[in-house]
Amino acid sequence: MFNLAVYAAIIVTIFALVDPIGTLPFFVSLTDGFDAKDRQVVLSRAIVTLAAVLTTFALVGRFLFVAFGFTLAAFEVAGGILLFLVAYDMLRGEVTRTKLSPGEDDPSRRGEIGIVPLGIPLLAGPGAISTVMIYEGNSGSDPFVIVATFVAIGVVTILSYLIFRYGQRILRAFGRVGVMAMTRVLGLLLAAVGVQFVAIGILGLFPNL
Repeated sequence: MFNLAVYAAIIVTIFALVDPIGTLPFFVSLTDGFDAKDRQVVLSRAIVTLAAVLTTFALVGRFLFVAFGFTLAAFEVAGGILLFLVAYDMLRGEVTRTKLSPGEDDPSRRGEIGIVPLGIPLLAGPGAISTVMIYEGNSGSDPFVIVATFVAIGVVTILSYLIFRYGQRILRAFGRVGVMAMTRVLGLLLAAVGVQFVAIGILGLFPNL
């Protein structure tokens, strides 16, 4: 049965994990000095990578449970802990700890920056990947819940593109302080989702609690 609240919750959670707002200062500084064409190439590759990675894991996630022999409850506990750690970094204002390796500022390799580190792991990071797998694993045979995850991936991908596309304007409008404030708010929401995942997972592992 269609439930707008389910769609909204999944979209907000995945958006908080992808965190294009928090990644925006990194994207702007990384492409500083690029001409419009090179910046667009980096942006396009980052967005395509984001959509492809999340969609792939949403599709095959439930089969990984069978292949590796772990339960959804165990994955929920692990995913919840991971989400909380990501949220903790966001609350501390740490956008990312990923650094460019030597040579990534070479003009001939500028397009690669859109795949790594922007596409993976800054946008499609472990937290976002584990979350789409958990949502799909929880969906059962309910087609609306299954579709909700893919709708959320699509919405978040579009929003990420728009935020990155007009990133410099956004930074000028809100300033770095404003961006970091938004990141902390998203981090707080994400921490609550992580705690909820752990609680659900523990109940699944120990149903007699």
